[in-house]
Amino acid sequence: MGIDRFRFDAKRVLVVGGATGMGAAAAALAQELGADVVVMDQAPVTLAGATAIKIDLRDRASIDAAIDASDSPYDVVLSCAGAADGTSGIEKINFIGHRHLLERLVADGRLRRGSAIGMISSTAGLGWEAELPQLCQYLDTSDFDAAAAWIDTHPGTATYRWSKQAMNAYVARQAFPLLKRGIRINAILPGPTDTPLARAHADQWLGFGRDYRADAGVAAATPDDQAYPLLYLCSDAASYINGVTLVVDAGFVSSGLTRSYPNASPAAGFLLGRIGDLVLGPQG
Repeated sequence: MGIDRFRFDAKRVLVVGGATGMGAAAAALAQELGADVVVMDQAPVTLAGATAIKIDLRDRASIDAAIDASDSPYDVVLSCAGAADGTSGIEKINFIGHRHLLERLVADGRLRRGSAIGMISSTAGLGWEAELPQLCQYLDTSDFDAAAAWIDTHPGTATYRWSKQAMNAYVARQAFPLLKRGIRINAILPGPTDTPLARAHADQWLGFGRDYRADAGVAAATPDDQAYPLLYLCSDAASYINGVTLVVDAGFVSSGLTRSYPNASPAAGFLLGRIGDLVLGPQG
């Protein structure tokens, strides 16, 4: 009971994509909270005391080799790796590779009962409910190769937005079957966050919602701002939170939906897709 339920003492935490950005912040925070941290990434891992394992989420064999090289089981898995539109294999980096890794860990019994999965999605994945029939077709694919083949035959789905919508649907869909195994799954949906990836696309990613933040008197989120809720969702303190996709954007989308900040309404409508059209109407 008490404050100890927020900590990760004696727990093993795997951070996929933990070399930079939000993943690096989450890995450092998990370690500070007492965890033994393993980081899988293509980039060099600089976190002192963490075990580093190379992985390429675009390559099924690389994922399997990384799992085989790791000393599991794990108490927490954080799926943090991501890429922007225009990156070769984005559909694998952002979702298919993560799904394969998680499902391999579960099938092999490498996630203990009482363990938790935390994924980093994006507000770009909002509105996934309106796409659920097609998303379910995608999620019904049996494995890594079948999912990649599905993307190849469905134009317009090898995108950042679709991969994040798939992640959101996956979190919701897996809540019950994983819970039967004693495993929880949740995701955070960050708004604009000042990471190396965002700075490489600053006009689009960090420019989004700039007027809202300026008028509210807040800056774009830092990686630490996203790491705290991600780790909370995977802590024992959040033991009854499951299947949740938590928006972490300083209230931008909510303010657009309710029109308490009208300038955000068009952006909120875009993010929510067809659901936004229904909620906001023509003005959205």
